[in-house]
Amino acid sequence: MDELRILSPTAILGYGFPMDSFNRGMKRHPHVIAVDGGSTDPGPYYLGAGVSFTDRNAVKRDLEIMISAGVEEDIPIIIGTAGGCGGEPHLQWNVDIVKEIAKQKGLTFKMAVIHAEIPNEVVIREMKKGKVIPLHPAPELTQHDVEETVRIVAQMGVEPFIEAIDKGAQVIIAARAYDPAVFAALAVEKGYDMGLALHMGKILECASIAATPGSGSDCMMGYLGEDCFRVEPLNPKRKCTTLSVAAHTLYEKNNPYILPGPGGVLDLNETNFEQETDRAVKVSGSKFIPSEKYTLKLEGAKKIGYRTVSIAGVRDPVMINGIDNIIESVKQSIEDNFKDSLSDYFLDFKVYGKNAVMGPLESNTCTNAYELGIVIEAVAETQEIANTICGFARSTMLHFGYEGRISTAGNLAFPYSPSDFKAGEVYEFSMYHIIEVEDAKELFPVEIMMSLEVGDYENKAD
Repeated sequence: MDELRILSPTAILGYGFPMDSFNRGMKRHPHVIAVDGGSTDPGPYYLGAGVSFTDRNAVKRDLEIMISAGVEEDIPIIIGTAGGCGGEPHLQWNVDIVKEIAKQKGLTFKMAVIHAEIPNEVVIREMKKGKVIPLHPAPELTQHDVEETVRIVAQMGVEPFIEAIDKGAQVIIAARAYDPAVFAALAVEKGYDMGLALHMGKILECASIAATPGSGSDCMMGYLGEDCFRVEPLNPKRKCTTLSVAAHTLYEKNNPYILPGPGGVLDLNETNFEQETDRAVKVSGSKFIPSEKYTLKLEGAKKIGYRTVSIAGVRDPVMINGIDNIIESVKQSIEDNFKDSLSDYFLDFKVYGKNAVMGPLESNTCTNAYELGIVIEAVAETQEIANTICGFARSTMLHFGYEGRISTAGNLAFPYSPSDFKAGEVYEFSMYHIIEVEDAKELFPVEIMMSLEVGDYENKAD
């Protein structure tokens, strides 16, 4: 079986890459250029609000280079989790950028758009059939939970990509996708081992993060054979080691040997990592084990209110030593003032320099800081109420009289004016469940568009 070559330009579309690295990759004549477009790592806001966490200009820059090179070489360009979260607005945002590039560059190609946003009523219907179950630690899903969820996406596997490839698409833009599927699809379509293809995709999804020194803004090359694959960074200052590649294999996983995904699991019990050259690692032995029932992961977000934030600094050693008691007193003052006039609210103080990162899980109880950064956050059902709670907390803390206080001026140093930031809508994840399907492609319609020489688009949807 001939070697299949996959070029991964960057960890996330819009993160950028050096042109020298990309050009080195193109000189190796890849059979496909593939890139992951997003992640849920930045939190639920982007999924719920329907906006990208990546910058449009940066995404356009990456895509313009990739598409121009791919069209010139007549190879597919595959993008997964378009727009950062893979919902319908994210997908259309990414499609519009590609259309703009095609018009400006005068490029003609067939494009596939794969959808992944799931109507709430579909989830409710399948939930009533017992086909939607939680992933730990998510709770059981209720109809009310689904009805409150503003956007639901499912993670597609390789099958919708293969359909798009078989239909002759050169540019494939997919909504929410299982990250490795973007890189494995062409290989599986051509008959390569699925376990090796998916494991290679797991490495390539973050590009040169799997190298040392790692970078999410640099290119990686994957070479897939019949019984193994190799990965190699395209920047001479980076190298892959058995440690860096094995460590990345465990990235974001709670089991080092079994990696679940659409339709089955990647079994790494017999995987072997071998240092083939000083910069390339050879991997073998990975297996894909299909599950008895084909399941897909669902992700959803619901709106819970509005947020206002204030940022301040503290340098008084007396206040620093008593900060926990002061915060509790401020909270109590707010409760006393508003318990009869305002609806429910959430108020939080993150104290940087003490326990802001770990919170109650922080094991280091000794604070030797000479200054603290404090983030006051208020969340309520309206922006006005959030503004009120945050503003009252800020002003109360600013003038709070604590034991040992000498100055009668303000306690807090504000780096910005205005001191309060209206952060807008707040979302939380409301769905982290799996859904059982009869057909791996049933939730992911594939739409085919043909670019015209003038850059306009004629809908060729099947």
